[in-house]
Amino acid sequence: MPSPDDERVARLATAGPDGRPHVVPICFALDGNTLYTAVDEKPKRTRGLQRLRDIEANPQVEVLIDHYEEDWSQLWWVKLRGTARVVDRDERGLELLQAKYEQYRERPPRGPFILVRVESRTEWTSTTRR
Repeated sequence: MPSPDDERVARLATAGPDGRPHVVPICFALDGNTLYTAVDEKPKRTRGLQRLRDIEANPQVEVLIDHYEEDWSQLWWVKLRGTARVVDRDERGLELLQAKYEQYRERPPRGPFILVRVESRTEWTSTTRR
C-alpha cells in the first residue's frame, strides 16, 4: 500500500455536542503520530467553522485517507482515530503543509491549525485487511 501521506486529500469527521456527525475534506500532513491540518484561504462562508466548534466540544475525531482507481485491485484506505486540538498557529504543521502543498508555499494558511494525536490506525486494501 502506498503511504497515506502521499495522498493529497483526506476527510475529517467530527461530532458536535449533539452527537451529529460532520465530515469535511482536508489537506493534511502526517509526522509520526500527529496529523496536521489548517484552515486555509479557500472560500468559506465563515472562519467560525463547524469542525472547530465540534473539536472544542468533543475532541475525538477520525480521519479517512483513501485511494481510488478504476482497477479495484488498487483500492485502499487508512482510518486514523485520535484526539484533536485547535491552536492559533503551529510552525511544525505549517512547515510540513508547505512542503507537501505548493499552494501553501504561495499562500500560507493563517489558521487556526488542527493537530490530531493519532491513537489508532485501521488499514484496508482490496486484497488484505489489517
